[in-house]
Amino acid sequence: MEEKRPLVWLSAAYPDFLASEPVFRGWRLLYYSLKPMPDSFGSAMPDINPEARVGVFDTSALASDALAALEKILEYLPLERWVAIVEADQLRNPELRRLIQRFCSDYHTRPLRPQRLGAFIGHLWGMSVLQASLPDTRSGTYHNCALVGNSPGIVRVRNLLQRFAQTDEPVHIDGENGTGKEAAAKYIHGLSARRGKPLVVVNCAALPPSLTQNELFGHEKGAFTHAMSAQKGRIEAAQGGTLLLMGIDELSTEQQSAILRFLQEGVIERLGSTHPIRIDTRLIATSTRPLDQLVEVGAFRSDVFYRLGSLHVRMPPLRERRMDLPALVTGLLSATASGGRGLRLTDSAMVSLTEHAWPGNLRELQNRLGQALLLSEGPRIEPQDLGFPVATENARTELSLDAFRSRADREAISVSLALARNNVSAAARLLRISRVSMYRLMEKHQLHHGKAGWNTGRE
Repeated sequence: MEEKRPLVWLSAAYPDFLASEPVFRGWRLLYYSLKPMPDSFGSAMPDINPEARVGVFDTSALASDALAALEKILEYLPLERWVAIVEADQLRNPELRRLIQRFCSDYHTRPLRPQRLGAFIGHLWGMSVLQASLPDTRSGTYHNCALVGNSPGIVRVRNLLQRFAQTDEPVHIDGENGTGKEAAAKYIHGLSARRGKPLVVVNCAALPPSLTQNELFGHEKGAFTHAMSAQKGRIEAAQGGTLLLMGIDELSTEQQSAILRFLQEGVIERLGSTHPIRIDTRLIATSTRPLDQLVEVGAFRSDVFYRLGSLHVRMPPLRERRMDLPALVTGLLSATASGGRGLRLTDSAMVSLTEHAWPGNLRELQNRLGQALLLSEGPRIEPQDLGFPVATENARTELSLDAFRSRADREAISVSLALARNNVSAAARLLRISRVSMYRLMEKHQLHHGKAGWNTGRE
């Protein structure tokens, strides 16, 4: 007998009508009552099967002030595909429209047509299964372009990730928000021998302390009041594949203690069980803060830190890889659906990008380009479309595209020489050019090799 597909359903009242609709017979309902809306998750959270892919939330009987709490629940639940059920007049609420835009693949207004709803949910399930079997090809996100470029920093990162993919050892990736840590983790998994197995992502910042063990280790039937059946945890769901702990620095020391045995021995126990389960899972952890510094101040357990191993990579912020901006811009524009308009940046717009500090890194670049695609009225994207002030006429003349390329070349040479400790031959290898070309570029940009302290690489 074919196992029923789990369907998460959030509403103020139980959807009794589903039992009489043939289109829903292949689903196993995971119902969570939104009435009353809980102040905190606690034990009221539903048993979310790690295999669940699709969810429905019904706002028909919800007050408008409950939408903020609903948004937190949607952020917590590990689903990417939601369908909303709303009353037609609720769509006037901008907060609800924003919620639908952020989380939903579709919305349905009452009165419902169950056949149409069921068919669409089935379509979402099928697309999710198909997507899970393929590499991540979602367009329009900076994750797809995060590793693009030839700056020394990102070249070094790619080389490290390729090496790390050949082992099963834990990997720690750190870097500022928006630098592409998740993309780096997926890159490792995609090149590893585990690429045909699950990649399970856990957002550590969204793990309430009271639910950490249940979420990660699962539970047996009867382990607590609402445990109506046995449930795998996220770690067990990653069996044979990769477990990605996003933001491990967000875990409290108590939560870190909960995963210590898994890190040490590779075994877990479901809640309500004393039977250990051996887990064959590769671990990748990310953090926005350096874990060794957190250990020094007592904010991160040293035993957990050392169990993460010595394979570490730092994702460079965008301000350290400005020479990659043309390639990143091209990739993001071509990957965005609106990019079909054929828009490109003017020279002054590109210069504005290179001079910006980029506190939000690649995520900010994606957002600014998305804004520009919406606001641009001409054939080219101008600085004001990106949210930058308009350059003066003198600046436009001085800061041409050729000038930008020249600055990028000069910066690449300077950075490569610094990384190679002023060894010209080693710096040329970093840039993948010949030593003759390196000397020619150094002369062009008045970076003379005769400068004191520089090493030509010759014995």
